[in-house]
Formats: sequence, structure tokens, C-alpha cells
Amino acid sequence: MKYTQNEKILQVTESTLIIGVDIASEIHYARVFDQRGIELAKLIKFSNDAEGFKEFVSWAEEIKDKNNKHKVMVGMEPTGHYWFNIAPYLKDHGIKIVLVNPFHVKRSKELDDNNPTKNDRKDPKTIAMLVKDGRYMEPYIPEGIYSELRTAMETRWQIVKQLNVIRNRVKRWISIYFPEFNRVFGDWEGKASLIILKEFSTPAKLIEKGIDGIIARWKQDKLRAVGRKRASALIEVARTSVGVREGLVAAENDLAILIEDYEMRMQQYERTLLMIEQLAYQIPGMLEILKIKGIGLVTAAGFIAEVGDISRFEHPKQIQKLAGLSLKENSSGKHKGKTTISKRGRRRLRALLFQGIMPVAAKNPEFRELHSHYTTRKKNPLKKKQSLILLSCKLIRIFFALLTKGVAYDPQKMINDIKRPLLQEAA
Repeated sequence: MKYTQNEKILQVTESTLIIGVDIASEIHYARVFDQRGIELAKLIKFSNDAEGFKEFVSWAEEIKDKNNKHKVMVGMEPTGHYWFNIAPYLKDHGIKIVLVNPFHVKRSKELDDNNPTKNDRKDPKTIAMLVKDGRYMEPYIPEGIYSELRTAMETRWQIVKQLNVIRNRVKRWISIYFPEFNRVFGDWEGKASLIILKEFSTPAKLIEKGIDGIIARWKQDKLRAVGRKRASALIEVARTSVGVREGLVAAENDLAILIEDYEMRMQQYERTLLMIEQLAYQIPGMLEILKIKGIGLVTAAGFIAEVGDISRFEHPKQIQKLAGLSLKENSSGKHKGKTTISKRGRRRLRALLFQGIMPVAAKNPEFRELHSHYTTRKKNPLKKKQSLILLSCKLIRIFFALLTKGVAYDPQKMINDIKRPLLQEAA
């Protein structure tokens, strides 16, 4: 997997037909050029369905034969999800697909006419010229188990997003109608607190039910962690509650709907997580990754889902770049700018690595020791966030080794990263 500028340019030869496609939800527009940027035919527009795709392929093949070209390269912007259907169709017909950065299209569209106008005729040419100059990337379309795992992790992410919305709405409801509830239950998602919210959500209903009624209801679900003391505390705060007392019927209905949504999403989450676990264990090397203390299933499976088949990478730095964790610097002359991460790449992979490294740095002895070394060393000490980013890159290298070489995780190699600098200072 090499993406150097020279190699990209060398793929565009005299026998290459370059087609720029402006992707849309219903109608796509395409223009065709040779390797010098000379347009070879009139613009074509085709629908986003099987008939339109067939028309486009026939048009491209006709122009290829007419101009004595041997291969076709189609460039397009990754516009949302609209390119997901045409990409595999063209791939099945032996046509190479490449993607151009929408930001590059926006910046370079004025080169021809010095006009910022955006239209369906202009954009395909801009895309084709970027492809001609080698300013493109080859998309990775996961297949088999990797496609299944990516889809499952996407489903999990959507469910988590919806659960967070529900949680925030429930917290808002409690703060309006029964703010003292949080004094008795620190977490409203516990079994005992959920029963109260479902059946005796308002202070008036709690007082009406009484201590014995609350305890009896908990006993129906065989809850042993709560009893008379917790029920008495609930009744006490209910009597002095300052919660809103108007519109309670509609408010109770609102909370009931939220709780129903919450329980449904939790069932969906557990079902999806079980599927992710079954898929993840089919990946060679996954068991070794999960043996690392602090690494959970979500982090490990999420890494594979975002990266895909690890064998397509030659070096872990390529994955680091994919995650947007490669360094960038703004310097000119004597001025040396601040060095930061590029944040160009798969943002979900970057977020997953950063969120995953925090429990690792807290629970894993060797990672914790390395984190302490980075933040307290005399020469160039790092801030905590900088150290966590550095540890995220270290985690990428470990995952890469475990997945490609089939070796076991060795904590001693982590400790060696601390000893080497100390030995150099001693020398």
C-alpha cells in the first residue's frame, strides 16, 4: 500500500482514459479527458441506478475504443454515502476507482476560469484534473468479515449516539420534575431507580405509594441492594421536592416513552455487541490483542473495523497517518511553529484510539509507567494529552505487530522504551 505522488502520477499513462464524476443523490455528471487534460467527448449525465450505471460504462467503453485507450480511471468526490453503489459496480466491470479530496476540489476549481462558481458541468473537470496530476487516493472497500465488522461497529456507534440523547433527556426531565431524585440515586440507570422512574416518577406518586409499597415493588424483581433506608430517603425528598407540579400527566407520558426507548436501545446494543464479539474472534490475532490489560472488545474490534485488512499496510506509520495522528509543523525561516497532529484521516479511528488509550494508561502497568516517563522526564517532558497521543501511536505499532506477525504481546518491550533513554543519559 504505497501512495507516493510519483507512483500515483505514473499510473496515468498515454493509454489511460480519465473520467471525472460529480456524484449526487439522483443524477451524476461525468466528463472524460486524456492524460494531457484534453476533453475527448461531451458531458454525460446518468441516473443513480442500474440502468444509469450501465449507460455510463457503455459510454466509457465506447470512448476508450474510439481513442485507442486501454484502461479507464474514474475519479469522484466521496460525497456522503451516494458513491457506495456506483463504486462496487464499476469495480466489478474492471474500472479503477479513485477519490479526490472535496477540499482540494473547492480550492482548485478557480484555476481554469478564476471564478468560484460551482455547477454540475465544472466540477467533473476539476476532479479529472486532480486525478491527472496524481492528487487522489485509492479507496479501500472492505470485503467479507471486515465489511461485516465495519457495519456492525457503525450500528453500535449509532445506537450509542441515540442512547446518549435519551440519557440527556431523562436527566433534563429529572432536573425539572424531581431534582431531589439524584440525592437518593447517583445513577438513574440502575434497576431500582428505573423501577421508580417507570412506576412512581413524580413526588406525589411516591408519597401515595409509601415506604412499604416501594419496598414491595422492589421485592417483586428480587432486588437486594436497596431496602427501607433507600425507600425512606425517597419519601423524605419527595415531601420537600421543588419540582414542577404542572403538566404532570403529559410529563409522565414523556418519561415513559423515554424509558421505553432506552430499554429498547439497550437490547439492540447488547444484541449488536454480541454480533461484534462473534465477528471479532474470527480475525487472526484478535485474542492476543484482547490479552493486553486495559484493551476491551470495543477498542480492538473498532480498530479492525476502521483499518480493515491489516495486510494491505506495509508499516504502522501508514495507519498512524490514516488516523490523522501524523505530525505537522508550520515553520518558515527562523520561525519554528508549533507541532501538532494533522487530524487528516478517519476521525472515528482517531477518537477510538484516544478513548481506548485512557483506560490502558490507567490499568496497564507498562503503559502507565511509560506515560509517567513521558510526562515527568527532565528533557522535553510532554503534557498528559501529548503523552496519550504518543501512546496511541505506540498502541498502533503493537496492534500491527500482533496482527501481521502473529506474535504474543510482550510487556518487557514496552519497558525497554523507558530504559533506552535512561541508558543513553547515563552514557
